[in-house]
Amino acid sequence: MTDLAATVEGIGALAEPVRRALYDFVVASRGPVGREEAAEAVGVPVHTAKFHLDRLADDGLLDVEFQRRTGRTGPGAGRPAKLYRRSTQEFAVSLPPRHYDLAGRILADAVEQAAAGVPLDGALRAAAERAAYRVVETVPTDGDRLPQVLTGLGYEPREEEAGLRLVNCPFHSMAAEHTALVCGVNRDFVQGVLDALGRGDVQARLTPTPGQCCVTVVPTTDVGARA
Repeated sequence: MTDLAATVEGIGALAEPVRRALYDFVVASRGPVGREEAAEAVGVPVHTAKFHLDRLADDGLLDVEFQRRTGRTGPGAGRPAKLYRRSTQEFAVSLPPRHYDLAGRILADAVEQAAAGVPLDGALRAAAERAAYRVVETVPTDGDRLPQVLTGLGYEPREEEAGLRLVNCPFHSMAAEHTALVCGVNRDFVQGVLDALGRGDVQARLTPTPGQCCVTVVPTTDVGARA
């Protein structure tokens, strides 16, 4: 799960032309770069480069390290230089929220298990449940965690009389092209979230609805066996 506000802010930092030029220079460099060489490459004063490079680092787009570039050590070697390189953090924004990376990891996990001899249906369900448990482990333990998890995953849960309607499908395009496969994985994933949260009072059910997620969360007494 990602913090949308932080992600948008980070990507938005690149809208400033000088900042984008500095970022592009750092990314294209073979190793970490200093303020002076970045300033010279982009054609701005060093203090301007310093301001924008530090802003990119604060927003998570660049990583910072310190090195003595002269190769000297010990007394008189001078202070280490502050250097910048592209961050290992990944940024992606999708509105409405989509999580195709999550679907890809589930499917890749299932394919590996199937290649090892596990029946595909069972491999898909197990992979979806494992992914769900990993997600739940990252959510704070206080309060009602179910809305937190589902909202963080982009499902846009909405309370209705019949249960919890998931308004948005995080796997929309994949579900449109491979409906039976992806919707089944989606249902198993949501069920895995419920199981990981210890929510035996509710269960995931397939209820295809145009323009919305194919899954709803309903009271267990309304479901019986999984759909």
